[in-house]
Amino acid sequence: MDTSFPQYSPEGQQLILQAREMAVGALSEKVRHDGSPFIGHPDAVAHIVADEIGLPAECVAAVYLHEASRMGSLELNPREWEESIVTMVDGLNKISTINPKDTRLEAENYKKLIIQYSRDPRVTVLKLADRLEVMRSLKMFPKAGRERKVLETLMLYIPLAHQLGLYNMKREMEDTYLSYAEPEQYRLITNKLKATERDREKLMAEFIEPLKSKLDAAGIHYKLKIRTKAAYSIWCKMVKQKVPFEGVFDVFAIRFIIDCDGEDHKLEKELCWKVFGFVTEEYEQDTRRLRDWVTNPKPNGYESLHITVKNKDGAYVEVQIRTKRMDDVAENGFASHWSYKGIKREETMARWLGAVRFALEHPDTDGPDDLPQPPSKEIFVFTPSGELRILPAGATVLDFAFGIHTNIGARCVGAKVNGKAVSIREKLATGDAVEILTSRNQHPTQDWLGWVVSSKARSKVKQALAAQEQSRAADGKELLERRLKNWKLEMPDAMLTELRTKLGYNSLTAFYAAIGDEVVDVNTVKDFILSEEKRHAEAIEAAEAAQAAKVYHQRESKDDILVLNAKDVKGIDYKMARCCNPVFGDDVFGFVTREAGIKIHRITCPNAARLLEMFPYRIQKVRWSESPSSGSFQVVLKVITDQESSAVNKVLEVVGQFKASIRSFNVTDNPRNGTHELTLKLSVPSNLELDKVLSQLRLQKHVIKVTRA
Repeated sequence: MDTSFPQYSPEGQQLILQAREMAVGALSEKVRHDGSPFIGHPDAVAHIVADEIGLPAECVAAVYLHEASRMGSLELNPREWEESIVTMVDGLNKISTINPKDTRLEAENYKKLIIQYSRDPRVTVLKLADRLEVMRSLKMFPKAGRERKVLETLMLYIPLAHQLGLYNMKREMEDTYLSYAEPEQYRLITNKLKATERDREKLMAEFIEPLKSKLDAAGIHYKLKIRTKAAYSIWCKMVKQKVPFEGVFDVFAIRFIIDCDGEDHKLEKELCWKVFGFVTEEYEQDTRRLRDWVTNPKPNGYESLHITVKNKDGAYVEVQIRTKRMDDVAENGFASHWSYKGIKREETMARWLGAVRFALEHPDTDGPDDLPQPPSKEIFVFTPSGELRILPAGATVLDFAFGIHTNIGARCVGAKVNGKAVSIREKLATGDAVEILTSRNQHPTQDWLGWVVSSKARSKVKQALAAQEQSRAADGKELLERRLKNWKLEMPDAMLTELRTKLGYNSLTAFYAAIGDEVVDVNTVKDFILSEEKRHAEAIEAAEAAQAAKVYHQRESKDDILVLNAKDVKGIDYKMARCCNPVFGDDVFGFVTREAGIKIHRITCPNAARLLEMFPYRIQKVRWSESPSSGSFQVVLKVITDQESSAVNKVLEVVGQFKASIRSFNVTDNPRNGTHELTLKLSVPSNLELDKVLSQLRLQKHVIKVTRA
């Protein structure tokens, strides 16, 4: 990595070089998770601070000295460094000790701790730069560490970046989060954006055409840019409004970036309003959606005019109007002022630090459009030592206890949640700090199965109940065998099974345990043997015949798949791509191959992004016929269930309720997670029928996760 910083003065470069040399020495034996030298981390952070944010050399030096004193053996001598550098390093070192448990994953709590540990606002920006580098390097972290860092970024760092006006940084962290947390949704949105890029460029060209002469006559020099909404923001809108990608109407905006020399704010405002006038003269505006942040900038320094207008086709388009300075500030923060000729660096620095300090010390009155929320299917809680634990939504104290250790779960009598005593049935929420309370006299009961939701806890409770039942069953079996010997009677296994079933016990262990508990009187067994022997023999024959009739085998279907009616390509051969197995009704596109005709891919196909980006001239728009034929499509489902004995049969039963036939299936056990993993190969007529199958499977009690391969 390049370790030079030519944008600084010779004195600044020497300061950075001195700090880096000390860091190299202190960190010489430290490596990152992928085995690379640890110095690569501060090097990358330093370039973010210098090149992307534009902070002064003192801040870059503080990055190196912070890592050297935090991770290495360096003890910083205050006499050798400027007071401001020592202050920043001390603040960064203190902030690095913050445990996520201390914040309960709430951004305001985190911000209060930052203010408490360091009064220098530059420290916060340096910490954000550090986290951005971590998000860019997520691949090198182990799974558990990656999940923790992704969640911390969503809950703590993204809101902070927004409040400080570092929108580029915020956007990148948001999209990185989405790519790891919801990879299929991320691929769908980014691929959709690539596929519709030409349409947006055409719309922009049509939009500006009637305005060109007016802008030229007024002597206004400008640049047009299409501002596409971040993938994370689009995903949040899709989830919140419960609409597909096409249902999000503000996916992009047309941005006017006006040239304006110097920093004449009065002239900048006049030019922005003049362009506003030209746009609203030509297009009908929606006055309800006017946002004037030119006259009254946001507290974080954001300046822009936002309007929504209707084009000639009746479609609404968002238009943003700002100067080049305003655009740089909006994307990179106040530090971007330094790039403007004639602006004194010290004045800009003081103004920027004042705005950052104000943002840190005041509540965020202008929060993000899409407030970060943890994944709805999971909660994130902490152990007393601050270790982060991931549990299913709705998890209780019992789930948490079994997640720590089986013995702790079996002896759990309650907990202290955030210092408050609660019962074992208490539901937990993201950010809770949980301390489990135990007793030697505690034992699991049948009720516990109704108080846990995690597969691990359910499995461990069932194991404990089974162990208790085995002990009682041993006593019951010994009693029954002694009585049968006294009566000189024999009870064949088949007869025993029949009696057990008749009395409503689904296992022999449960039946013997009922005898041990005196729930079943042994004299009942004697009466049954004497009166039912003959009928029992007949029942065995019937059972054997029924069992033989259940033997069956499956065969692979050789039915042809449904032929797609592709628009404008009639008469050309095409096939469904095997990499994603499209089903009638899926959102698809065609890719013209060199020798195999057209291959039809799902828009969420793992290969879609590469094809759309590298071969746009070979992409063919296609559509399905109005209704499916009598053919079928192959699809593979991955189903994870807990180890309930009836779970697999229930999955197969649900599939059989719909117009879906099972071509093959395979079941593997995962003892470590206490789950069954099913791979089902189905034939379905359309994605409508497939959605019915998926929806019903996800509603089943013992089904943990269902995905389409």
